[in-house]
Amino acid sequence: MPHRKSLVGLSTAVFLAVLAMTGLTPVARAQFSYKTLHEFTGQDGKYPWSGLIFDAAGNLYGTTSEGGKTSPICGLGCGTVFRLTPAKDGKWTETVLHSFDYTDGDGAFGGLVSDAAGNLYGMTSYGGVSFSGVVFKLAPNSEGTWSESVLHNFTGGADGGTPEAGLVFDATGNLYGTTGSGGSSNFGVVFKLSPNSTGTWTESILYSFTRGNGSGGIATLVFDRAGNLYGTTSTGGPHGKGSVYKLAPMANGTWKRTVLYGFCALKYCTDGRNPETGVTLDAAGNIYGVTAEGGRHFGVVFKLTPGSDGDWAESVLYTFGDNPGAFPWGTLVFDAAGNLWGTTKNFTASKGFGTVYKLTPNSDGSWAHSIAHAFGDQGPRYPYANLVIDKAGNLYSTTEDCASGCFGAVFKIEPQ
Repeated sequence: MPHRKSLVGLSTAVFLAVLAMTGLTPVARAQFSYKTLHEFTGQDGKYPWSGLIFDAAGNLYGTTSEGGKTSPICGLGCGTVFRLTPAKDGKWTETVLHSFDYTDGDGAFGGLVSDAAGNLYGMTSYGGVSFSGVVFKLAPNSEGTWSESVLHNFTGGADGGTPEAGLVFDATGNLYGTTGSGGSSNFGVVFKLSPNSTGTWTESILYSFTRGNGSGGIATLVFDRAGNLYGTTSTGGPHGKGSVYKLAPMANGTWKRTVLYGFCALKYCTDGRNPETGVTLDAAGNIYGVTAEGGRHFGVVFKLTPGSDGDWAESVLYTFGDNPGAFPWGTLVFDAAGNLWGTTKNFTASKGFGTVYKLTPNSDGSWAHSIAHAFGDQGPRYPYANLVIDKAGNLYSTTEDCASGCFGAVFKIEPQ
């Protein structure tokens, strides 16, 4: 997959000037400070697509899709796994934990997940024995190094291939994920990896996607409290423009797939279309997500509410198009106050290089949109990934690219 051309913030004057040129109405802009924590040089990684995770000590971990050590197959690197460690002076130090060499993976587009022992798990879209991607594990050693092991080599056949999403654990230590190809119809699978006492892992297929229900390889899955899995397809579904689905475990060990909502059910796709990321659940079991298109052409934030009859009702919380921010990409995240946070890859449909936005619920059921940061035409840009929030309410994520001088960045946004 070629990287998408993907953050220094616009000043208030520039921000208002852009609005004037585009004829857009100013929206609320919250008071936040932006800081770049790390810029990738290429040798330590290039083009991070995914978000970050914290460990208990406050370190950040992530992946890059290219860069790292040179490789005969990948050229300037097959990607890296990295750690950022904070210092008391506010600076962060990056350490490359692993550089892929194609035999053990290439193109880590999805994020990481960790277990209780501090091991890291993820997937690459390419590389491995059959060149169709791998599931990998990184284990910390006593001397400070990390050891990588490949838990599964995808063949591109019945077991799936070219995964682009992240993994999720269940309560007993099994891993779940999706692939973008392979399976019974070559549209990807939902799979489970179970650890064995010998240290190996066994894959089982929970569901194979078909042309009619889309490809499942982009969105990371999420569990509810009952052990059901939820995800999205960017295409397929009842109207061909993507869907939100549920996989429920059955007593006989199989999983039942149910489409909860098919996008483009309304005229002109005002309800959204083509979701590219996963969904988020609240404590009441409502589902929240974004679509990359639809609404007023430039994407929506949506909510799915379960009914007593088993049906789900969609409501559009915000539609992009008349206000700054276009083409939402990152999976939504809730803060402690119940606000939703996300990223867009553009400032407007034709201008700018992305935003971090906040949706605040109002007492009348509506949601107020505000921009915490708008990325400009200098430095890091294009925040494709989801955000992660620390205990103090600071937000962290990555940008996929830079205007010049770097190959993506890690940034922090701090409330003032």
